[in-house]
Amino acid sequence: MLNEEICKLRDKLNQSVISGEDYSLIYKLSVELDELIAQYYKTVSVRN
Repeated sequence: MLNEEICKLRDKLNQSVISGEDYSLIYKLSVELDELIAQYYKTVSVRN
């Protein structure tokens, strides 16, 4: 499930960059993506 969220948000971020969205939106999406990736790695490291 977290993987799906990461992929969707990454696609949204990429589309925002391509379409020239405002920097503040791009930054916000980037921070959200970083947080999801950090969560993902925390769950992976707990499993191992």
